[in-house]
Amino acid sequence: MSHEIYMQRCLELAEKGMRAAMTNPSVGAVLVHDGRIIGEGHTSPYGGPHGEVNCINSVTGADRHLIPDATLYVSLEPCSHYGNTPPCCDLIIKQQIKKIVVGTADPHEKVAGNGIKKLRETGMEVIVGAMEKECRESNRRFFTFHEKKRPYIILKWAESADGFLSPNIQLASGSGDGLSGNPEEKKPVWITNKYSRQLVHKWRSEEAAILVGTKTVLDDNPSLDVRSWTGPNPVRVVIDRTGKISNGYNVKNQKIKTIVLTGQENLSNLDGIVYENVQFGEGFLPAVMDILHHNNLLSVLVEGGRQTLQFFIDANLWDEARVFKSSILFNEGTPAPLLKKVPDSQQRIDNDELFIFRNYGKHDNI
Repeated sequence: MSHEIYMQRCLELAEKGMRAAMTNPSVGAVLVHDGRIIGEGHTSPYGGPHGEVNCINSVTGADRHLIPDATLYVSLEPCSHYGNTPPCCDLIIKQQIKKIVVGTADPHEKVAGNGIKKLRETGMEVIVGAMEKECRESNRRFFTFHEKKRPYIILKWAESADGFLSPNIQLASGSGDGLSGNPEEKKPVWITNKYSRQLVHKWRSEEAAILVGTKTVLDDNPSLDVRSWTGPNPVRVVIDRTGKISNGYNVKNQKIKTIVLTGQENLSNLDGIVYENVQFGEGFLPAVMDILHHNNLLSVLVEGGRQTLQFFIDANLWDEARVFKSSILFNEGTPAPLLKKVPDSQQRIDNDELFIFRNYGKHDNI
């Protein structure tokens, strides 16, 4: 019997609950008896039952007597502590399941091997490390959050065929500095096609937060929401050191929770708008990571302009970069960020090219 067959199914199940489970990991679980799957499940939306519970509860009445002699496969170590739900270990022990195959240990300080230890102390056979690399990859946001104490960082931008983020034509209106004119009149210059733009909205629905700098807001007046996809809006994180972004901009419409990172002090929070005071200069990015970690944001999609993106790149503070290359030529304009790395993969989306970069650190094994 190959453990990989059933662990792969666990990973497929876990993927279904990934975004809704945040800030929990999404765990896939499968119960197998004599080569037949008798139960399966994944983590419910945050606050609901975990994957192991849903798996065991899915077993039909006719098969419930088989549970003690079945093998339970889980993509992540079962929890051993009380949170929003009781420990999964207790239910597994109660069901007298004799064999458990675990993809990888849980990095959360309240679990961290204690679930595996608890199960083994009851006499159960626990195998750890089946498809461990793939299981860590599945919950890479969760692992990054708990092991590095920061969100999983995804950089995203689109550039013209000749390497520009935007043309110079925005300045022709006389309001390209964002300090004059009506914010409602500011619109982005689209580089990519409609399919690529829809994909970006799908990405937004999958991440906990989205971050942009002041210039992006002033130039484009983005909403930073999910309009072309079904799913939750990410928390908006906006850098606004000196308060240039007035209440007329979309990011301050109070429709979505927005964290404003500012150098100004004693600003009053509004409904849906939270001001976080940050010391700009050296130590700025670590301070931002602390704020996002404190707000339990497991991941952040950085869609800022060149300065913001290059800031993350130069600090080597990123995990993925997703870069669209358009067929459009600008000839001049704002240069795209400089990322000196070979892409891990690429794909064509109509007339656009999408390049995916991964930044594997010394503590990563995904």
